Amino acid sequence: MNVRSATSDDFEAITAVARDTWHDTYDELEADMIDRTVDNWYTDDSMPLEAPGTVVLVAERAESAAGSRTESDERDGDLVGFTHAVVQGETADILRMYVHPDHQGEGIGSELHEQLMAEIESQEAERVRSFDFAFNDASRAFYEGLGFEQTDKGEVEIDGEFYPEAVYTLEL
Repeated sequence: MNVRSATSDDFEAITAVARDTWHDTYDELEADMIDRTVDNWYTDDSMPLEAPGTVVLVAERAESAAGSRTESDERDGDLVGFTHAVVQGETADILRMYVHPDHQGEGIGSELHEQLMAEIESQEAERVRSFDFAFNDASRAFYEGLGFEQTDKGEVEIDGEFYPEAVYTLEL
């Protein structure tokens, strides 16, 4: 696996990973709403790569020794995960962290997180927050396993509906 900074050429694959992950993870949400949300939220406009404090990293699958590839690898253009954070002063907010469902449990999220934290620490942030739907148990387990604690609750609006959001914080 290779983790690197995203380029504008990665957004089609980022959107594909986000779409597949949302459909696999969020049974609570309607499929059409997921598609509209992904189309709006996972673009170069919503993750401006050149904006100060913005970090977008992608994980590419390394081919196996036999050079085999799965159908999802072909569809996603080798990109199997990504993360997006914004550092503003002492606080860094992780806004997105997704690994394609076919590759979850392979350590990709942990590797993305490790490299993201190195980027965040280099910008001298003192705390890191992560935001996700409160009903996403996998996300909660992932962040709590990394030492984050749930510190707040909120709501996120999608298509005029409000959904509970959890905020996890890690002091550096």
